Amino acid sequence: MNVQFKINQTFSIMQTHIKHFNFYRNLFAVVAAMLLITYPAISQQKKALSSNKDYHVAAYIWPSCHHDARFGDMLWPEKTGEWEIIKKGTPRFEGHYQPKMPLWGYELDDDPKVMEKWIDAATDHGVNVFIFDWYWFGDGPFLESSLNNGFLKAKNNEKMDFYLMWANHDVKRNYWNVHDYKDDTSQLWDGAVDLKNFKIIVDRVINQYFKKPNYFKIDGNPVFSIFSRDNLIEGLGSIEEARKALDYFRAETKKAGFADLHVQLVMHGGPNKNVLEQIEKLGANSITEYNWGAPHPEDYLQWGALAIDRLHEWESHVSIPFFPNASIGWDDSPRFPHKGKEHVVHYNASPESFAAFLQKTKEYCDQRPEQPALITLFSWNEWIEGSYLLPDMKYGFQYLDAVKRVMNGEFEQYGGKE
Repeated sequence: MNVQFKINQTFSIMQTHIKHFNFYRNLFAVVAAMLLITYPAISQQKKALSSNKDYHVAAYIWPSCHHDARFGDMLWPEKTGEWEIIKKGTPRFEGHYQPKMPLWGYELDDDPKVMEKWIDAATDHGVNVFIFDWYWFGDGPFLESSLNNGFLKAKNNEKMDFYLMWANHDVKRNYWNVHDYKDDTSQLWDGAVDLKNFKIIVDRVINQYFKKPNYFKIDGNPVFSIFSRDNLIEGLGSIEEARKALDYFRAETKKAGFADLHVQLVMHGGPNKNVLEQIEKLGANSITEYNWGAPHPEDYLQWGALAIDRLHEWESHVSIPFFPNASIGWDDSPRFPHKGKEHVVHYNASPESFAAFLQKTKEYCDQRPEQPALITLFSWNEWIEGSYLLPDMKYGFQYLDAVKRVMNGEFEQYGGKE
């Protein structure tokens, strides 16, 4: 009797354990199935988020397509800025795409509504920094309204950072309007400024721009890019005086509450003894390019290959970061009636070719984790020089889509190597 009872009791306990085991086994199977279903989506989402978060993709803005209050009547009397010249572009050979035709029309770049659209399009496609070309001619600012009235008044400008490239180059009288000034190559403005003007610039830049919460910084230091080393040195009298002026700029930046100033110099061509000495004596923090520059071969692939070679040459000569550049094209023929086919980068120029070189710049950044992953792009809207990400009537959004695919890791899915 007792034996039978114990047998029955043991059997009952075993049945209970089996039921619990089956319950947890089934529960585990359901959870595992759910994870298998959702994991690819989660994985892809994480990939998309992580692929962009550490990259600073910075497109130059040439802010010429609005009416400038100081010099607009002299340069572009139709009051639409350089759209006046862009519209007059003419084809110089069969298949030459001129004039350029923007998809969104000839919008003025000092309109905050236009800039809001630009910001949305940029950030939706992986561009998260605008670099504004910034001018100081005739003891005052020039073409500043695109930034002041457009970007800074855009309701969504907190979505992206910005910084300045001081475009302190010389300008000949017929450079920006050859139709009115024809063969007059006399100097309109000198890019060099004296110490008095430099100190005004420093005060204006710090208080009007550095203090904005979305001014781009590296290690907490506002980035200020300078186009022409030679004009900086010439205006201030010597390289030693230029260094003193930059030290003054640093001190004023620190007084304003920042850790330091990040001085970025724009390179034009390859390294040589004189340029390397300038970089060192000026105390630059980084270097980059505005575009791939001269020479301008007709073949885009050749132009890009030269730029990649030059990038590695620079890196072997400097200890500061060289932030790589990806350029879309080159065609400044609307400014120069004498230019023909041999002056235009046109063979193999396509969104896909651009994506391939942008991928190379991304890989360059990936292989140098010790420095910020900053890539400069030529450019957001250089219609007049044939290099722009903004959608047009020929390519639509293909160049912007190229940036998005590269920065999301969709262009090279097999671990591309440099």
